[in-house]
Amino acid sequence: QVRLLESGGASVQAGESLTLSCYVYGDMYANNCMGWFRQAPGKEREGVAHIYSGGISKSYDDSVKGRFTVSQDYRKSELYLQMDSLQPADTAVYTCAAGISRGLTPCAYHSWGQGTQVTVSS
Repeated sequence: QVRLLESGGASVQAGESLTLSCYVYGDMYANNCMGWFRQAPGKEREGVAHIYSGGISKSYDDSVKGRFTVSQDYRKSELYLQMDSLQPADTAVYTCAAGISRGLTPCAYHSWGQGTQVTVSS
């Protein structure tokens, strides 16, 4: 397992952009998949974006497709979430996670960060 620390959460206006970062303490190469999740008040946690094998494959929730971009930098040991055209519905605590995917199976996440708050006002 690795330790994860998110940063970059803020309060912004609708239409603005924000980039979240997730620093990985430990061996980033040992985890071939990472992802971003979010949880809004009163709602269940949902997967937002997932990245496999350093970017060979990426997937996004329909609600963020075309607006959010996930990426990672192994040299800096960081995972990123670029969020554009933010909407009030994007308001949530965003958490990064690391895991293992074997073959074509979905990522089995085993390490989670504490989360960072994103608030979007209209």
